[in-house]
Amino acid sequence: MEQITKDMPIGDVVQNYPQTVEVFLKHGLMCFGCAIARFENVEQGAMAHGINPDTLIKDLNAALPQSTN
Repeated sequence: MEQITKDMPIGDVVQNYPQTVEVFLKHGLMCFGCAIARFENVEQGAMAHGINPDTLIKDLNAALPQSTN
């Protein structure tokens, strides 16, 4: 099962997992649509907005479809 990690660019996360947009919004992180999102990773974005990166990662991964294997 794939996992979202702290070092993944925000833009890649949103592009590959569109269901994560709601999670970013819930945490008040709305920069996923800006140009910097292609270069800023999840941890950097979280820290820049005063969000605990570990909590954000946990919530992002919870939004992914669960493997049935």
